[in-house]
Amino acid sequence: MKINIFKYALIAVATVGLSSCAHFLDTPTDTRVELTNPEQLRMLMNASYPQANYAWVGEVMSDNVEDNNTPDADGLRYNLPSYDRGDDEMFRFDQCVSSSRSDSPYGIWEAMYNSIAACNHVLEAAEKIGKQDLSTADRAKLNAVTGEALMLRSYCHFILAQMFCMPYGGVEKSKGLQGILYADTPESTVKPDYERPTLAYTYERIVKDFEDGIKLISNTLYDQPKYHFNLTASYAYGARLFLFMRQYNKAFNYANMALGAPKVEDVEVANPSLRTDPSLFLSDVYSKKGSFFNLSDLGYYQNGSDKQWNFLLYPTYSIALRHQSDGYRYAKIRNALNSTMHGASPAWSRFKWSSSSGKGSSFCMHPCFNPTYINGKSEYGYWCGENIQEFFEYTDKVSGIGYAHETRKEFFGEETLLVRAEAALFLGDSNAALADLDVWEKNRRKCPSAVGKEDTFVDLTIANINDFYVTTLPADRNTSAGYDNGYGIAKEIHIDQICPETDAKVDFKSVEGMLQCIQHFRRIETLETGMRWFDIKRFGLEYSHVVGKEKEVYHLDIEDPRKAVQIPADVVAAGFQPNVRPENLTVKNNTEKAVPIN
Repeated sequence: MKINIFKYALIAVATVGLSSCAHFLDTPTDTRVELTNPEQLRMLMNASYPQANYAWVGEVMSDNVEDNNTPDADGLRYNLPSYDRGDDEMFRFDQCVSSSRSDSPYGIWEAMYNSIAACNHVLEAAEKIGKQDLSTADRAKLNAVTGEALMLRSYCHFILAQMFCMPYGGVEKSKGLQGILYADTPESTVKPDYERPTLAYTYERIVKDFEDGIKLISNTLYDQPKYHFNLTASYAYGARLFLFMRQYNKAFNYANMALGAPKVEDVEVANPSLRTDPSLFLSDVYSKKGSFFNLSDLGYYQNGSDKQWNFLLYPTYSIALRHQSDGYRYAKIRNALNSTMHGASPAWSRFKWSSSSGKGSSFCMHPCFNPTYINGKSEYGYWCGENIQEFFEYTDKVSGIGYAHETRKEFFGEETLLVRAEAALFLGDSNAALADLDVWEKNRRKCPSAVGKEDTFVDLTIANINDFYVTTLPADRNTSAGYDNGYGIAKEIHIDQICPETDAKVDFKSVEGMLQCIQHFRRIETLETGMRWFDIKRFGLEYSHVVGKEKEVYHLDIEDPRKAVQIPADVVAAGFQPNVRPENLTVKNNTEKAVPIN
């Protein structure tokens, strides 16, 4: 009897075991949500934008930042720490191996490809859903989501190319340059083997996704369109993309449409005389400077999603502001400060301000910068509060812990206006370019510090622009010394060397002064955003970073390979081909190429 009980017990256990096994086998191994309708795709796109910020990488490698620990002309220096060891590496144009934060090359690489992966899943699901019998409303939503995914995928690859590749040089030249992987399908294998394509192929795919996406974008898809690639943001992106490719007809038309012009079917034919009035798309923050009690309020206002001048915003995990504030090593000081916020132009050269150094010196500064920057330890450097502001998300207020965020104002009216000015200039209409530069500059005169001092300003003309930016260029073209009037405000431009393939109608040298003015105004407008690094590359600018007590000089040449930020070490270790680096590339202790310390 005991044997029979034991036998039945074994049968019962086996039955239960088989039942559990069957239940396990019936459970899908992939527990991700299956995307089955356009609304799910729309919701996925809400969380698909990059969560890293390229602002600090672009700033610390550019000429907008200098080293506090290097002696100035009077021998004064500090002994300040860098915020992160990666800052030391990037300031020297070395590979960043000490940081994987979201404000590092690794963080940018990971965030952009994560965003691309999300877009690829949306596009794959959209293709399947599109074969179903959908209502008219669902079909329209599916098309709009598809357009947004294509546009975002194009944009993310574009940023990766700007950061990790050499600048675009036209189709033929770019066939000999390294591109980045264009990921257009979801990964389905472990550790796939990817080969690096040419830069020409990368841009071919970037343009194709843009052109396919722009046909489908809709402004009716989202309640908060400024956080998505709406139609205006897509036009602004197209303007920047084709400007960097030196396709000026397309750049002009897309910029003009972003600034309110009717849709143009043939974007390859531009007429600068049809430029729109951009005043509705320019910030009014300058007229409200006296209305903000805290600097943070200024940043919140300028980057608001309800503002007409903001075309595309997206939040990031970022502490870019902390790297350059509160007394850290690399900051906007000396030449970097005197060629940006404390710099002159043909329009405001007569605005002189007394220096707080106590040495009886003075400097030029547009009144709109008073007060847009502040630092508790301002002798260590300044920052532009309207362009960068941190939002802190508390996960535990008692413990004071959480996540730091910064919102990227990626596409906006002023930058698009300067894109249009540059495109018009190369299309042979200097007067149209001048009109846009004049609108940009006069919009800044509305600040309280300028009211009542109108006679101190000088209206921009082609003559005084040429006089300011070109006439005073040293005869020996010693670009490392900069222009006599500006601490490196203008550096010699080599745009034809960088990208000889273009639809420009005028020779660069015939419009050099105007282009110098545009790059100067772009530098001011994009402070703290990292976009100066992109302009340095496409204009072929050269400059030096001077480091430490011994004044070691790290010089960046016109087509220096280090202008392509090195691929993150983890990615290279996984088998991806790194950027080419000749031996003994870093230049040290070369005083002939040092930027003078003022």
